[in-house]
Amino acid sequence: MTEHTVDGGSRSGAISTRLNWLRAGVLGANDGIISTAGLVVGVAGATTSRASILTAGVAGLLAGALSMAAGEYVSVSSQRDSERAALDEERRELVEDPEAELDELTTLLAERGLSRDVAREAAEQLTARDALRAHARVELGIEPDELANPWHAALASLTAFTIGALLPLLAIVLPEPAHRVPVTAVAVLAALTVCGYTSARLGGAPVPRAILRNVTGGALAMAVTYAVGTWLGAG
Repeated sequence: MTEHTVDGGSRSGAISTRLNWLRAGVLGANDGIISTAGLVVGVAGATTSRASILTAGVAGLLAGALSMAAGEYVSVSSQRDSERAALDEERRELVEDPEAELDELTTLLAERGLSRDVAREAAEQLTARDALRAHARVELGIEPDELANPWHAALASLTAFTIGALLPLLAIVLPEPAHRVPVTAVAVLAALTVCGYTSARLGGAPVPRAILRNVTGGALAMAVTYAVGTWLGAG
């Protein structure tokens, strides 16, 4: 039963990690939608040239996607380096003072609600099975075999942003000039509603508030950039 408790915590951590990745994907798509929509609507306010709008939109998509990917790669690489350093330190401590580490693991398990005797027995069993894994899970909250991969993170971020950015880009270049901005606005606000709903559900937040916040932010971004584009185009 003790091992089930520890492994159950590990599974809960794995589920939480997957939810975080999914939420990050939704937010990445959300960023792609808003930033690209603001860009292309702003350019559409200044010119009716489909080529100019498409060029600006594609450039914004590529720049945003690559920037997101690079930022995610650096962030996750730093996290992975920290996790590896913590595992190396734990490995060293297990070699230098295994008895103290066993006592520490016992205390940590006892703090989770086990009696001292049961915690000691569980700590001994876990240590005999795989001491480093036990300490990584219980003490550090790290799954040694599932360290975040910076390349996977970068690719996921790039993909999410690109998918989000494609919607306003296609919405602005496919219709006739008179319908471009209205069609884009409707498509973007609908997509932001879906993103707001999804992120709220994943994060356990109030859905109406998340949707309102998302839609308001996107609408404001498009309104401001369109106004600036129109002003610059008229000048």
